[in-house]
Amino acid sequence: MRISVAADERVGVAEELVVELGRRGFETLVHGALSDSERDDWAWASAAAARDVAEGRAEQGVVCCWTGTGASIAANKVAGIRAALCGDAATAAGARKWNDANVLALSLRSTSRAELTEILDAWFGGEPSADAQDRANIAHLAKIERGR
Repeated sequence: MRISVAADERVGVAEELVVELGRRGFETLVHGALSDSERDDWAWASAAAARDVAEGRAEQGVVCCWTGTGASIAANKVAGIRAALCGDAATAAGARKWNDANVLALSLRSTSRAELTEILDAWFGGEPSADAQDRANIAHLAKIERGR
């Protein structure tokens, strides 16, 4: 699986994230501060990673900034993206299951290495719910994006 990763700084778990994804057998596309040739501001980096997911160059994305909030906002501006800011494994599992989230947003300030491992376990170990009500909510999000 290919994962698009963005960070606006090489602090906290930014570099460890890329290493950990590689350890799990994922191929990564890197953006922002993780790339030597791109603008590293959170809005640009996160949008680039989200576009990779929306346009099919990656199956999932992980975006990071100091709090994770800006990264999640920027990613969610890309049509088809459901980015979730997750600070713990339970939130990550719920985001995958009930929200069919396709971009994980992380805080570089508050995510420890131990939490990173737990969050990634939950995120990549989860599957979207097949429940009709959950699927109806996801379908409604697409309608909202189209202005309906």
